[in-house]
Amino acid sequence: MIGSSVNIVWFKRDLRLEDHEPLQQAIEEGLPVLLMYCFEPSWMRAPDSDLRHWRFVWESLEDMRQRLAPRHIPLYVFHAEVLEVLDALRAVTTIRTIFSHEETGNRLTFDRDRAVAAFCQRHGILWKETPTGGVTRRLYHREGWEKTWIERMSRPLAQPDWQYFKPYYLPTDELAHLFTPLPSAFLQPSSAFQPGGESAAWRYLNSFLYERKSSYFKDISKPEAARRSCSRISPYLTWGNLSMRQVWQATRIAMEHTGDRYNLSAFSSRLFWHCHFIQKFETECRIEFENLNRGFNRIRQEVRPEWVSAWAEGHTGIPLVDACMRCVMATGYLNFRMRSMLVSFLTHHLWQPWQAGVHHLARQFLDYEPGIHYAQFQMQAGTTGVNTVRVYNPVKQAAEHDPDSAFIRKWVPELAHLPPPFARAPWQMTPLEASFYGFRLGKDYPFPIVDLEKAAAQARERLWQHKKDPLVKLENQRILRIHTKRRRADETTVMGDAQTIEALLKEATK
Repeated sequence: MIGSSVNIVWFKRDLRLEDHEPLQQAIEEGLPVLLMYCFEPSWMRAPDSDLRHWRFVWESLEDMRQRLAPRHIPLYVFHAEVLEVLDALRAVTTIRTIFSHEETGNRLTFDRDRAVAAFCQRHGILWKETPTGGVTRRLYHREGWEKTWIERMSRPLAQPDWQYFKPYYLPTDELAHLFTPLPSAFLQPSSAFQPGGESAAWRYLNSFLYERKSSYFKDISKPEAARRSCSRISPYLTWGNLSMRQVWQATRIAMEHTGDRYNLSAFSSRLFWHCHFIQKFETECRIEFENLNRGFNRIRQEVRPEWVSAWAEGHTGIPLVDACMRCVMATGYLNFRMRSMLVSFLTHHLWQPWQAGVHHLARQFLDYEPGIHYAQFQMQAGTTGVNTVRVYNPVKQAAEHDPDSAFIRKWVPELAHLPPPFARAPWQMTPLEASFYGFRLGKDYPFPIVDLEKAAAQARERLWQHKKDPLVKLENQRILRIHTKRRRADETTVMGDAQTIEALLKEATK
């Protein structure tokens, strides 16, 4: 029998209870509210999905449940497709409105949301979606985007008034089929990964803003030191334990309290770029599968599976590449420069299409954010056409950012007994030196999969030559028109530097 009307707050990648506009709006409407999350089997099976993601989500939900417990408010966690859940809920209650954040996910979640919209229209259900962060739906130019971003970040936080919350209690016996057990591995914490949830998110953010940030700019490119000196809040932004607005405003407060404008301004600019790349994906989501610049469709089409496997397993014979891959596979984290180097090595030195490795790294990153992931993958692969071609030299990167080879020795123990120069390039040892250290290249550690210098030179030549292609040039004009803003009639530029943000902030707060 159908019960009274209810409003639903559908949690997606916004797993928090603070600064949550859909939750605030649902409470203000005065009807009973049902809080729900769906572990969707189709998403859990997706090629860019991994156990580490769903463990983090489960931990986030458990944190929310603990916060709700004193108020005796249930959070229903279903293990079923969302359409199946909504259809079952219609059998026991009247759904008035579904409240949720807009989601910039992968193609699977986009198609799912289109199906939900059709379901709601078919059954007379209102679905109110709220923008996430600084991302704007159906935006096909960037004029005014910076000001909109600053304005959104400067708004007061959306704090739900819990004293007016009316919980809705489901007849769970009638819906038992939607609560099938989750895989046990989801429910087992792992100390190798950052824990999910708002509580952990604020610990990481505050420890960065008031303690760890002093070495942020100095250590941002160092694979080992960055593990402490960077904020490490990216998973909490990805899964919504923190809103971008919360982080932005907390950073402004910390900047005033600590006086450290140098490090925190650099950090703030990266918050802006976080949304910039998601906006790029929101505007042109086909880049999940296709080159942003279609002029690059004619190169790098063949896949060598054995090379991709060596890269994905951390057995390329290039120490820094292998160390980075093994590290991110084990912990879910790697700093930005080393992520870029992994993509550069795959697409430039190995000359593999970026599609051959994009899902593998998506599964490894605990902070996998589709809007950033695909845009950055293509930027590093050189298929945007408008960005500078960057071919990272892993040996040079190791010398500059891991000079004592501590990171390499940690993750490639086969090389732990070698001095730093040989640990980052063991093929440079003479037979006498190899004998002295008891090291056998090809047995103790693989031969390099490619000659770094020759492969890099060939990649640069091919890419720079292809940038002259008429189709590439034509596509560049389209890309600049859509994804950048025009500051003067004769100047098109990519926006978002720290000075621009600071100037806009001052203008917004006059």
